[in-house]
Amino acid sequence: MPLPTLNQSISYVSNRTIPFLHRPGRTFTDVYAEVPDKQGKPGFRTIKLLSEDPANYPDAPREGIRRILAEFGIPLKNGLLDSSRIEWIRMGTTVATNALLERKGARTALVITKGFGDILQIGNQDRPDLFDLKIVKPDLLYEEVIEVKERLLLIKSDEEVARQEAQRREIITATSSERFAVLARPDLAALKPRLQAILDKGITSVAVVFIHAYACPQHEEAVGELARKLGFTQVSLSSQVMPAVRLVSRGDTTMVDAYLTPHIRTYLDSFRSGFAGGLADDKLLFMQSDGGLARADNFTGSRAVLSGPAGGVIGYGRGVWDPVTKEPVIGFDMGGTSTDVSRFAGEPELTFANCTAGVRIHAPQLDIRTVAAGGGSRLFFDNGMFRVGPESAGAHPG
Repeated sequence: MPLPTLNQSISYVSNRTIPFLHRPGRTFTDVYAEVPDKQGKPGFRTIKLLSEDPANYPDAPREGIRRILAEFGIPLKNGLLDSSRIEWIRMGTTVATNALLERKGARTALVITKGFGDILQIGNQDRPDLFDLKIVKPDLLYEEVIEVKERLLLIKSDEEVARQEAQRREIITATSSERFAVLARPDLAALKPRLQAILDKGITSVAVVFIHAYACPQHEEAVGELARKLGFTQVSLSSQVMPAVRLVSRGDTTMVDAYLTPHIRTYLDSFRSGFAGGLADDKLLFMQSDGGLARADNFTGSRAVLSGPAGGVIGYGRGVWDPVTKEPVIGFDMGGTSTDVSRFAGEPELTFANCTAGVRIHAPQLDIRTVAAGGGSRLFFDNGMFRVGPESAGAHPG
């Protein structure tokens, strides 16, 4: 379809708002804008930019919007973009994916039930590379572990209730309708200096994972409130991130959330700071790992790892898959830092457990396999073996 002429578009866009689509990656950022002509027929503009070019602009997605608005005679307001001329922005980003692949998330601590400090390192004892002579474990996402003496006992009979009450233990009914005896509550006074000590080291993100928090979140909530009062900027509670029975799965996902969410927030704050009057949450939506959209204030680390690749699956599923022949389509998405492979056979294929960059994530997500190797990956020699990635040259220095 031919593009409208510039003069036609300028006259038609002058009194309209413009919708934008963004796909910022580690190396390149693509910007798409729907710009109808004066008859109202569909038209569009696309721009490809380096994701990092500090000599010319501070933020690639904002720069793409600025250039398109300028093309149609829409000026800046005191050096800021005019958000009133933007209908909406939809963005799929690899910010979280690349931070996880390159281990560039926030400095994070783990607060967990006493006796289980190494449970996330042990994991579920899977051995995916059974015949490898040398197993290299992926780096942990947390730097410090604090074990807290807190415990609940699951009660399975009325007789057990009577025995626990005889010992003057409090009996609580959980959100799952199960009954628990409180064996130990967190000692917040003793925990406070331990949290302060890791905060003083510059660790500002914490994941709180207690054994039975899926049913009884009160202990996690008390610790989380204390951490926020002390000044932790990110507090992820397993009872909120993934309220499910399995401790390892819940802990892994909560750790990813604590590790990546601050990185995402930094990116969002930087992006929104360039708009006059701010940018309303309902105007800015992000693609989640499951292929759905989320408001910026609900876009968190555990749901963002496959944000960029998920947009690709939805796109080629609608534009390439043939509903007549129903031939399955394989998607191959190579960027500068990572490569993503997926399949579409009529509807997105969902999974609730996946492993990305050696990290197990248990959340609704499209079935996408990601490897830390792309067009800009750096090459290394490691013990005589040639390796590709996970570090990437990126857009700067390139």
